[in-house]
Amino acid sequence: MAKYGSEQILPYNNEEHKTTQVRRMFDSIAGTYDQLNHTLSLGIDKIWRRKGIAFLRPFSPASILDIATGTGDLAISMHRRLKADRIIGADISEGMMEVGRQKVAEAGLSDHITFEYQDCTALTYPDNSFDAVTAAFGVRNFENIEQGITEMYRVLKPGGHLMILELSSPVHFPMKQLYNIYSKVVIPTVGRLLSKEHTAYSYLPASIKVVPQGKVMTDLLSRVGFSEARSRTFTFGICSLYTGSKGGSQTTTTV
Repeated sequence: MAKYGSEQILPYNNEEHKTTQVRRMFDSIAGTYDQLNHTLSLGIDKIWRRKGIAFLRPFSPASILDIATGTGDLAISMHRRLKADRIIGADISEGMMEVGRQKVAEAGLSDHITFEYQDCTALTYPDNSFDAVTAAFGVRNFENIEQGITEMYRVLKPGGHLMILELSSPVHFPMKQLYNIYSKVVIPTVGRLLSKEHTAYSYLPASIKVVPQGKVMTDLLSRVGFSEARSRTFTFGICSLYTGSKGGSQTTTTV
């Protein structure tokens, strides 16, 4: 399997597996994650999620697995916009999922959205279980990205669809230069001010810089087995949307 730079970026040390460190990091920031997430993205992350959900809307998926669900923002939005019968939010951080469970309960959606501990590289679900599989801003945290994508493909039903949102690095002037400043100065500074976990907000820009993006990611999707592997970028390249299905041909577009 191919190796990617983000797999080598670790939150704390070189002795523990990345999965172990990522779990500890997200458990420690769970209480402030939503506030920080919306603050650092200036609220634009909500727009990105809506664009990802819009891709799934024509297919009306009844069952959805949301990988790296965190506090459940995408899962909640998908139920509201797609009216899926069953959404499972899967994550390795119980701290993040506990926040998600509270949000889902307050929204009265506990009958439709549940949370389960899952290692994305070794999902416990049978083959061909879900109409759609999604992941928002979590792929860069995978210890083995290709294995995680392979598992998404395995549990997806034939004819089902994949939707991945991931932060990415702009490549064109002047956004590339502005984003470099933002990621090196603003993100760590705001993280230190609003969170006790300083490491998380140094890890974030470092992992974004080297996560596979664009054609590298669509090539990976195709190699794993996805058809119609496509990528789009939003907000001058700060966010990327990757989609695929079981059938079709690959194209890559930037908008």
